[in-house]
Amino acid sequence: MRSPVATAIAISFGLIVLIGYFIPADSANLQFILTIRSILIGWAVVLAAVAALVGVFNMLFVNMKRMTAKRNPDRFGFVLVLAFLVTFVAGLWFGPGNSDYQKAVLAVQIPVEGALMGLVAITLTVAGLRLAQRRKTLMAGVFAVSAVVFLLLASGLLGMLSDFPVIGFIQRLPIAGGRGILLGIALGSLTAGLRVLLAADRPYTG
Repeated sequence: MRSPVATAIAISFGLIVLIGYFIPADSANLQFILTIRSILIGWAVVLAAVAALVGVFNMLFVNMKRMTAKRNPDRFGFVLVLAFLVTFVAGLWFGPGNSDYQKAVLAVQIPVEGALMGLVAITLTVAGLRLAQRRKTLMAGVFAVSAVVFLLLASGLLGMLSDFPVIGFIQRLPIAGGRGILLGIALGSLTAGLRVLLAADRPYTG
């Protein structure tokens, strides 16, 4: 083990945070563990926010370099940089809790997210159809047919068939799939956390 001190600190802090979730909030004897846990979580939130801010500024600098490149400069990067600066300065001036600021951000964010989800849906449908053409297997056919069916159901074109029990059952399938994906993410995160606590993975050593 190349860095036993860092490993011991990481395991200790991880165990304190984990144990704190199993201690009742009104426990007087173990209140110091809850206090330490809240402090550690606060530090983690601050570090995550700083890391996100560093990532955003790194993206800004990368786009600025592409804008000023001598060969094939990215002219559309100006829109991204301008939108970032306006949003960042407005957030600092008005504050993130300002209702007008939130409405302005949502007025842009919601259409962009809707357009992105539409592109993702079309891309998955086309990819499923191409997969069914190239690999004529049962699962590829099921994926392609499912994508088309769920797009039609979500578009409202088959609203007249919503009274049939089978249609209601089919419409609930994406919810079950989404919950399955969330369970998989939760189990994967739990496994990754346990590997760090058991020192099987040591990302903090570099």
